Parts: sequence; C-alpha cells; structure tokens
Amino acid sequence: MLDDDILVDAGSGAGELTLEQMARLDHVFLTHAHLDHSGFVPLLADAAAFLRNRPLQVHALNETIAALKSHMFNGELWPDYTVKPSIEMPYIRFVQVQHGVPVMLGDRRIIPLPVRHSVPAAGYCMDSGSSSFAYSGDTTDCEAFWDALNGIENLRYLMVEVTLQNAGTQTAATSGHMSAELLAKGLARLRQPVQLFITHLEPGKEERVMDEVMSACGKFSPVRVQQGQRFFF
Repeated sequence: MLDDDILVDAGSGAGELTLEQMARLDHVFLTHAHLDHSGFVPLLADAAAFLRNRPLQVHALNETIAALKSHMFNGELWPDYTVKPSIEMPYIRFVQVQHGVPVMLGDRRIIPLPVRHSVPAAGYCMDSGSSSFAYSGDTTDCEAFWDALNGIENLRYLMVEVTLQNAGTQTAATSGHMSAELLAKGLARLRQPVQLFITHLEPGKEERVMDEVMSACGKFSPVRVQQGQRFFF
C-alpha cells in the first residue's frame, strides 16, 4: 500500500485490510493478471461498495485488463463491475498503463517498469520526488528492468522477487521467476547502491532461498520483507 489510497497488486494480502481501509482506496496498480496478484480486485470493490461514491481505478497493462475482463469480470466468475451497477458509475474503472510512461497522482509519480514473466507484466517505480521505491512484481532476469532502474536517479529501495532455489534456476527462467543466481546476474548490472528487500519466496523453502540470496548477493545486505513492514521515502 502506498499512503492510504493506492494499492500495488491485490492478492490475498488485501484481505487483511479493514472495510474502512478498502473504502479509502482510489487506485490499484496491477503487475499482471495471475490470481495471487489480482484475485482480490473484485472483492475490494464489492466489500466497500456501500462506503464508496466513486469507481476504484485499476491501472494495468492492456493485456492484463483484457485477461481480467475475459476471465474474471465475465458475468460467470464475477459480475462485470466495469459496467455495474451502471455504466456511468461502475464499481471498477480500468486505466491502461504502458512501460516507461509515468502516471501522476498528485505529487506522486508511478512508472511501470519492463519485466519478463510468463504473461505480460510490469514492475513499478513509486517516486515521491525525494526518493523512489521500485517493485519488480514477478519477473525472471530481464536486462530492460535493470536498465530502467539505472535510470532512476533517486532510487532508494528495491523490492524484488526470488521464488526458487538455485537448483531450479532453469525452471525459474522458463516460468518467469528469479533464483538467487539470476538475481545476482541482474544486480551485477545495477550501477547504484540500493536497499534490497526480497519477497515471493517459495512456501516452505523460504530460509533455504534466503540463504542462497545472502550467499550470492550479500554485498547488497538483502532483507526478507516482513508483513506489516513500513517504508518512508
């Protein structure tokens, strides 16, 4: 969550929000369509609908929007909240984003970043003006992602996924995920210091994955993200 009105991705963690927190949300930025990143979008709109007087704006790549319209908001899996309860005032309004094109929300600048996953996807850079926080979403090694990070002069934090152990590096590459080896390859391209946080570790193997991350990327002092952690930038 960025401030109290923006959510980046809406997986099961969004279920931890109170109704009041859901009602304060104005924007959701999706990295991609997979359910662990998008599954709570309809529930966010539904649960707090009686507290809202405006659509929830869901920002995503055109391919992600198309997937959600086809497979989620299709009248079968879930009602089409892009036209209900009315076309003039729907519960959800999709907003297309493009890699590298900033979205300005007040004095906050949110830039979709190129990544490489098994489906079309984006990371995001959130720029407060004084410093930036970048989030990879789901990605395997992607040169364009690291090039984009090198262009962020005020980059302070990087939250990046590392899903699989090094023994699964080939699987990680083909499925669009990271191993410690692939992360180290990417970090070798990074030309500036950054505070590094690790997320999306394979359930049940978190400690083993983090041990490999520490071994391969220790000079960046990587830290595993904790639930409820706050960042100021």
